[in-house]
Amino acid sequence: MGGAESTPSPPPKKEFDKEWRKSCWSKVERDAMVAALRNFELSDPDVGQLRCLLHGPVGAGKSSFINSVNNVFQGRSTHNALVAAASGTSFTMKYKTHYFQGRKGEKRLPFAFNDVMGLETQKNGLHPDDIINALKGHLPEGYEFNPLHPLSDKKEEYIQNPSLSDKTHCLVSIVTADTISRMNKDVIDKMKHIRAEASKLQIPQVVVMTMPDKACELVNWDVKRIYYSKAIKEKMQICSNELGVPMNCILPVKNYHEEGMMDDDMDILILNAMTQIVNFANDYIWDLQQHA
Repeated sequence: MGGAESTPSPPPKKEFDKEWRKSCWSKVERDAMVAALRNFELSDPDVGQLRCLLHGPVGAGKSSFINSVNNVFQGRSTHNALVAAASGTSFTMKYKTHYFQGRKGEKRLPFAFNDVMGLETQKNGLHPDDIINALKGHLPEGYEFNPLHPLSDKKEEYIQNPSLSDKTHCLVSIVTADTISRMNKDVIDKMKHIRAEASKLQIPQVVVMTMPDKACELVNWDVKRIYYSKAIKEKMQICSNELGVPMNCILPVKNYHEEGMMDDDMDILILNAMTQIVNFANDYIWDLQQHA
């Protein structure tokens, strides 16, 4: 006599019962974060702008993140940084500072991004020594990247005695949620080397994780489910393990890409990331002042 057929197990739940990272999704909170960043007071006003250096693999969304931040503050679609549609090579070829315009009649915002050529495997893409040059403030505006030859201190354009304004105040690594688990070892090793050099300089570091909607269908359906998602938490844990970054310094954002209209929920993720980046950068400047 045959035994009863076993009942198949239900599929595992794709989300937690409650948020594993608290977030407020109200428009009031969104507008308060925008106002706080617009009016942010620097520890050292002479610095002018907090300089945040973005780096990461080709196609991770560095330029899209710059544009997304700009969209939030301009309240419309912008193209501050040129974005390549889909290619395996870096679209950013020169070292450029991206400033953010204040409201009409106001000065520019108190933070800026530097975008660099993307990291690729082996001897392709940005040479890690040029990122280290940027961290230390040695790269001039408009410097053209050469994957084989980083800027030498013998070159005329090399900034020999950089000011605090020239130096990087926060290193922002950009990775994609959907590809972090299969990121090339060469690229990971380059990123870890750059992080180690930034740590020697005591420069704070965060990771912005883009494209969460491609890594989780729940987030694709509703971005507010991001901190309920098991898949996103798992991707962040992989990122933490691979790059050695604490979980609370990994900031998921959905960049503006195909959206024609502004979206408050996307803005809130971008603003959460920007608030942490700006605070870390300002803390770094304050700390330098204490030891001057």
